[in-house]
Amino acid sequence: MKILGIGNAIVDVLCKVSDDFLTKNSLKKSTMKLVDENEFKRLLSSLKIEETISGGSVANSIVGLSQLGNKVGFLGKVNSDDLGQKYEDGLKKENVQYLYNKKNESIPTGSCLILITPDSERTMCTFLGIAGKINDKDIEKNYIKNSDLIFLEGYLWDEGEPKKAFDKAITFSKKTVMSLSDLFCVERHKPHFLDLVKNKLDIIFANEQEITSLINAQSFEEVISFSKQIKKKIIITRGDKGAVSISNGKLEECNAKKNLKIKDLTGAGDLFAAGYLHGMINDLSEKECLIKGTELSEKIIQKIGARI
Repeated sequence: MKILGIGNAIVDVLCKVSDDFLTKNSLKKSTMKLVDENEFKRLLSSLKIEETISGGSVANSIVGLSQLGNKVGFLGKVNSDDLGQKYEDGLKKENVQYLYNKKNESIPTGSCLILITPDSERTMCTFLGIAGKINDKDIEKNYIKNSDLIFLEGYLWDEGEPKKAFDKAITFSKKTVMSLSDLFCVERHKPHFLDLVKNKLDIIFANEQEITSLINAQSFEEVISFSKQIKKKIIITRGDKGAVSISNGKLEECNAKKNLKIKDLTGAGDLFAAGYLHGMINDLSEKECLIKGTELSEKIIQKIGARI
């Protein structure tokens, strides 16, 4: 297998809302907030569902990679409930090998309420459910060993059992890629993420906001300097400024197209990662990898949802 994604198995529930809805519910635009099951149901009770999809950040990337013709798999924890079955079916439909044997659990399958405001920004309220209870016993080391690289998401990392799952996956992987996922995750786990970036990961995906916060940088020049110093490959998306990669002390850039008809920013980073990794595992140049990532990202933001 070329790439095995390990992440939160979350069913995405997409709804359009006004800015007032965010204000009324004390939600900060463009961020992710963890909620319990009751709050999730309360928020959803007054909304119209636009679409329901098998989601999760790395799962979105893995589906994108599959759609580009790559042999990929995904490991994420669901319950043996209706949403769990829908989740598995959704991935299999996309020719993704789903590598988790679901069981009857006391906690339901996780779900994420994606609130899309008129400016196309997305604000997420995530009920992790059983997805957040992944542990080292759920990680089959042979799946890791038989993959060229593994792709982890920052959303999944947490103290306790998820950390053990992360550690086991990294221990047996040939090459480890991780996305910092969200500013919320970075600020919540800053010392741990910094340790991962400096000492345990080979390739890191981040947006400018996330990497700036991680190292408490005052400027983007500081970010570039840090990336060169740690001698890892860091790929940074910068919105309408495009994307850059810093690898072996070398900086490569790719511009973004202007005047796109943006409908929804959900999945922009996930599909960028899919395009970039597709280029990487198919021996494209660094510049071509950035271009492929940017192409997919631009495509996904011109439609609703995180599936091309």
